[in-house]
Amino acid sequence: MLFTPYTLGHLSLPNRIVMPPMTRSRAAAGEVATPLMAEYYAQRASAGLLISEGTQISRQGQGYAWTPGMFAPEQIKGWQQVTEAVHRNGGRIFAQLWHVGRVSHTSLQPNGDAPVSPSAILAEGVKVFVDPHGNGPQAGAGEMIQHSMPRELTIPEIKAIVEEYAQAARNAIAAGFDGVELHGANGYLIEQFIDSQTNRRTDEYGGSLENRLRFLKEVTAAVADAIGKERVGVRQAPLTTLMGAIDDHPEETYIAAARILDEIGIAYIHIAEADWDNAPVMPVAFKEAYRKAFSGTLIYAGKYTLERAEEALQNNWADLIAFGRPFIANPDLPYRLQHNLPLNTPDRTSFFGGGANGYTDYPTYLPKEKATV
Repeated sequence: MLFTPYTLGHLSLPNRIVMPPMTRSRAAAGEVATPLMAEYYAQRASAGLLISEGTQISRQGQGYAWTPGMFAPEQIKGWQQVTEAVHRNGGRIFAQLWHVGRVSHTSLQPNGDAPVSPSAILAEGVKVFVDPHGNGPQAGAGEMIQHSMPRELTIPEIKAIVEEYAQAARNAIAAGFDGVELHGANGYLIEQFIDSQTNRRTDEYGGSLENRLRFLKEVTAAVADAIGKERVGVRQAPLTTLMGAIDDHPEETYIAAARILDEIGIAYIHIAEADWDNAPVMPVAFKEAYRKAFSGTLIYAGKYTLERAEEALQNNWADLIAFGRPFIANPDLPYRLQHNLPLNTPDRTSFFGGGANGYTDYPTYLPKEKATV
């Protein structure tokens, strides 16, 4: 089933393989996407769907050096060269919209301000990637340091961020993207509101499950209103503990979130089962509960092999399967999977920052224009 076509909202996908968002930290000054980034995404256009690396909706939303933005005219122009290259190669691409919340450092924030979060809680040991010497991504000389102590958002600030998400979605469509994915996973701002151990608020955005899900609901509804619900997806990570975000009752919380997203009518939920080695694979009962709660497309990511992907599709747990790190080193991954060809091993030292090395120079079995499924 992995190599069969699929209809996602307004898009016809040639296969069910997704390249999920992966931060590579190669944006130019001003957080602008580059021609090198356009080449990188175009090389991988044989995926059924590409989802861009996280792109911040505002300066405040940035948590790492050299990540691209979606809030300034020059950033929209930079992304246009990416989407044009992908479409020219026959691909489809969504932009992942990102606000990191507390997972940032004062050196990355406007005016050196503290990062923001639902609650002023520091995640000990959670590090961010910074460029202390201002050398830029080509040098590849960033450093990982403890994130800064956040401050609690006010309600007017929360309302303003909701509108920033909507405007970033409009910007993404202006940049030529086919849709957007809201990053509601991995311990960033939306998940900080959702998870019980990162949200200690006592107003309408905290406390009860309904209140903790309010920010997700408002952001998703605003973005759906701005660009059309069929162009919107949301990423979730119910069981991961990335960036210190933990919920005491994840199945109850995230199935309730899925019902809200179903009511809004978005195109898909993208579920990160596991990232790196910090979470177990989701129980089958949890996956079946997602299917009952959400009538749209379900995408799963997390250490998938060809065999596990087929199992998930055959059992109707998933409609599409995302392969993360294999896509870093294998631009022609769909072709390799279909023909049972060996995979290149990714170079971890070049994951974040740098130039073409470990980014656009991995060998393929066929020229990229022929590596389609």
